Amino acid sequence: MSQAVSQILLTSHDRLAHVMRSIRQGAPPTSMARFIIATRKSTMALAQTHRVAELLRGHEPDLDVALAETKPRGDRDQVSKLDRHGGKGGAFVAEIRADVLAGRSQCAMHSLKDMPGNEEVPGLVIAAYLKREDATDSLVLRPGLTMEALQADGGAGFRLGTNSLRRAAFARTVFPNIEIIHFRGAADTRIQKLDAGTPQKMPDGSETGPADAIMLATSGMGRVGAAHRIDYTFGVDAMLPAVGQGIVAVECAETDWPTRERLARLDDADARCCALAEREVLWVLDGHCNSPIAAHATLHGETIRMTAAVMSHDGETIVTETGETERDYPRELGRRIALALLARGADRLIADSRV
Repeated sequence: MSQAVSQILLTSHDRLAHVMRSIRQGAPPTSMARFIIATRKSTMALAQTHRVAELLRGHEPDLDVALAETKPRGDRDQVSKLDRHGGKGGAFVAEIRADVLAGRSQCAMHSLKDMPGNEEVPGLVIAAYLKREDATDSLVLRPGLTMEALQADGGAGFRLGTNSLRRAAFARTVFPNIEIIHFRGAADTRIQKLDAGTPQKMPDGSETGPADAIMLATSGMGRVGAAHRIDYTFGVDAMLPAVGQGIVAVECAETDWPTRERLARLDDADARCCALAEREVLWVLDGHCNSPIAAHATLHGETIRMTAAVMSHDGETIVTETGETERDYPRELGRRIALALLARGADRLIADSRV
């Protein structure tokens, strides 16, 4: 190894060691004029970002935190399917990341389930995973509709709105006769469309719907103040969550050590451990964040357990693998489970979802 390379590695190691020593000793990081967090403008994203700001001020009461609000492509275009914008990553994450890479913001707030797991962005690092909230999915019904009526004939005669291949596939196992329709928008917007009976516009100019029911992340319902609208919550055994569901991730520049030091104080070790295992599944399967892939890890003392699944569009085929290991090896667990899924034909199911 050359002397120059050795010096670079030593410098990076020394900086990381300094960060960890500062955290242990409780020393505040280097001050700055203003700490800017890049975020989407949606109600849910702003609620999550204000939570990050609150946690930061909990450690540094005098820190001047500001929000850089962006309306990314996925929010500007609520008609097209997300694959037109490169999946959730292109639709909701890319433009916010660009703010950090350009130095306009110190960090970016993301719902981890929206972050692509099959790519890395040079120069960025997830510096904090916040404590995981409820990872389940919930059902919201239009006014006047009951669960009994929806379940009476496997959902026959009703329309369920979702843009998630995973939710659609699992929903077909619960409501085999229901019609799944394309349904876009932020969580609160989708509830408003459901209540108003507003049809969903389609990319070709036509309309579909209106929806009789929609599915949303349970934690997201709470963040937008709509928990009271939940009519039914699916257990993880009935509807395995998306990778990272319920976890907020905060991303920053890889070499911005003062910011990494600040954000490290917010990092939840349990959430990080589960996230690393789940996202390794996405990485190995080369699955985008809207692929029909689900994974959910839980911690039991010093053991991490995880179940992951890949499914067909129609929900007829669901391949599931479960495993466990010591919590110090989350990525190894994710890799082992993903390889077992590939051995059972998961790659073909994922390829079909890209068509």
